[in-house]
Amino acid sequence: MINLVITCLCALTALLCAILSFRGYARSKYKLLLWSGLCFAGLALSNLVMVADVYLLPNYNLGQLRLPLGLLAMLVLIYGLIFND
Repeated sequence: MINLVITCLCALTALLCAILSFRGYARSKYKLLLWSGLCFAGLALSNLVMVADVYLLPNYNLGQLRLPLGLLAMLVLIYGLIFND
């Protein structure tokens, strides 16, 4: 039970970071905040898929969806760090 709570809190924290990054981008138009917001949104989605994988659908393996989502989220941030103008 505590593992479910911690996993949900991780997803909510990533979602909150995404929201705050998008709000900061809307105010300042600093592109790195956009890339960070997209990364955190992807990580929140990955965490939600992990909750579904482990707790809601234990008979199905959603790891093949969850891991590429996390990788894609990190690649978005790496792209933003490299090509930020």
